[in-house]
Amino acid sequence: MAEELDWDPIRALARRVLRNGEPLMLTIEVRELLARTAREVGLSQADATSALASDTSALELLRECSRRISEGSSRMVNALHRMYQHKRAGDLDSARQEMRDVLAAEEVPHYRAVAQGQLNLLDDEP
Repeated sequence: MAEELDWDPIRALARRVLRNGEPLMLTIEVRELLARTAREVGLSQADATSALASDTSALELLRECSRRISEGSSRMVNALHRMYQHKRAGDLDSARQEMRDVLAAEEVPHYRAVAQGQLNLLDDEP
């Protein structure tokens, strides 16, 4: 991704709306945040645009963006932990498989890029 990711605003919105029960107010800023985040988590522009047509579908979009960020982060952190354990043990094949498993399951382009980068580094290992 060319632009720097900043998921703090979407996390704060999700916390206020999904956890604390505040209503989702579809201001211009919130619409832009949801549209940008949808792109960043691998949703199509058409899906995001469609979801922003109503409060109910915008709320579902927020849920989906939040889910993808959270689950992708957990998947990545856990896989990296296992990968480093395998690498320290000298088992590069298992370390590579951890990153391949992430690539097979991951929807978020950022996490896919991290996994691919790690896999490339592992492939450069002897």
